[in-house]
Amino acid sequence: MSVKPQSASDLFAGPFALGTLSAGDGPAFPALIDREGQVLDLREALADPALTMRGLLERWPTVLPRLRELASSEGLSRPLADFRVLAPVEPRQVFQSGANYRQHVIDLHVAHRAPGDERSEEERRAEAAEVMDRRAAEDLPYMFIGLPTSVTGPYDDVMLPAWAQKPDWELELAAVIGRPAYQVSPEEAGEYVAGYTIANDLTDRATVFRRDMPQIGTDWLRSKNAPGFTPLGPWIVPADSVGDTSDLQLTLRLNGEVMQDESTKDMIFDVARMVSYASQSARLLPGDLVLTGSPAGNGMHWGRLLRDGDVMDASITGLGTQRTRCLAEEA
Repeated sequence: MSVKPQSASDLFAGPFALGTLSAGDGPAFPALIDREGQVLDLREALADPALTMRGLLERWPTVLPRLRELASSEGLSRPLADFRVLAPVEPRQVFQSGANYRQHVIDLHVAHRAPGDERSEEERRAEAAEVMDRRAAEDLPYMFIGLPTSVTGPYDDVMLPAWAQKPDWELELAAVIGRPAYQVSPEEAGEYVAGYTIANDLTDRATVFRRDMPQIGTDWLRSKNAPGFTPLGPWIVPADSVGDTSDLQLTLRLNGEVMQDESTKDMIFDVARMVSYASQSARLLPGDLVLTGSPAGNGMHWGRLLRDGDVMDASITGLGTQRTRCLAEEA
């Protein structure tokens, strides 16, 4: 069971986007969707019956001109409503970033008061700001690895595990890699991004820190990688259609109420620096995701975590909207 998707009319920037769809119980296939909500099966259009979205991205530099041609043709004739919208890509690697929105980091620093820390909120906010300024000056983003198995569709239900005591939302702009990238500079990084999509990086706040082994620190496996904890999509919008990513608005509504509403202007490190940083240590592959952090306004800030029946509507300028419903797993 999943929440019914939104209308296609306000989907995305540019003339077309890419998605992964299925019809009934049929196989998933990569599709081109125009702004009228009409669909073109790219297996047929590109004469490749086994084509997947990841396979398409592996050909990105050469296939993009053909996609532009197809978007302007008369071949898009099936309505999006005939299909189920899945996660737009199955990544091999998911690179996640933390502490990349200034106000969000300050809020988290205040919310996660260490035992015995008797300093005022003002003092702790000042400390967080100083740490971020130092990180920005030293050009050191904070990144870690997520599991592809946490990815789910943009309209699928999300199961909240029985062990997750404080499940939280984190809306993020995700860059989708279109060329193998290794040790690329920030100036080059944009050339390796095929497009952008929406990710909601759900996190169980209760298991972020290892209370039994505080010297080890964070436990991202436990807190972020349950099945379905990364709703993705609905679309991959080509980078040239999105354009400048320095002022995109991220908005998350919980049961209709705005919880996150912030611009990427609040990022400490921009997309290019995040992609470049990840590539210094790892080889990024076509279809991989680079999540760029979440702005202020998560559940810890509001004192209201996710629970059974909650519906999240998450949107980013030019990328459309995803809608996911939460279901609580029985203990």
